[in-house]
Amino acid sequence: MIDTPFRRILDHTSPMIVKVYSRLGLRPNHITACALLTAAASAVACAAGYTWLTLGLWWASRWLDGTDGIYARGTGQQTDFGAYLDIIGDMAAYSMMILGFMYRRPDLPWSWLGIVFLYVLCISSALALGALSDKRGLTSQDNRGLRLGAGLAEGGETGIAYTLFLLLPQYLGPLTSIWLVILATTVIARTLLARNLLR
Repeated sequence: MIDTPFRRILDHTSPMIVKVYSRLGLRPNHITACALLTAAASAVACAAGYTWLTLGLWWASRWLDGTDGIYARGTGQQTDFGAYLDIIGDMAAYSMMILGFMYRRPDLPWSWLGIVFLYVLCISSALALGALSDKRGLTSQDNRGLRLGAGLAEGGETGIAYTLFLLLPQYLGPLTSIWLVILATTVIARTLLARNLLR
């Protein structure tokens, strides 16, 4: 929900991003890989109980993830394979963090399993709706390399949820329940949207 406006903000800084990454001799897929490795480090820090390190690494990974596509478009290096790697990296990052939370808070096993289950449905519904919308020639609202159906729970909301999980551990039970409801609402809303658009 907040990803598209945030992407517009990032687009305003694209000349600086392109300049820095170009000077470092990076390719867009290098940045995607760095985003995934940083997210993996964040998950390990989460499991080990380092709250602030986890947060710093997580948001650094999301910055990298948000700028690989900008760099690719700014230098004419965008590819379908890059778009594929980007979405795979996103889902791996989100899931690795849940594994970190599971290790850190094993008292909530069903919450963590429910979140992973709904992640599968969320990304499946997003990809299916995006692909079928493309097939129908429906207008895209963003500049992503891979068309996704919009939803209530996207990358920005996931980052906010993880931040709250880390900063408010005493409320983790209710917070994970709220996140489960948001994820389920996203799947239901996409399904209803698909029913209206694709019938």
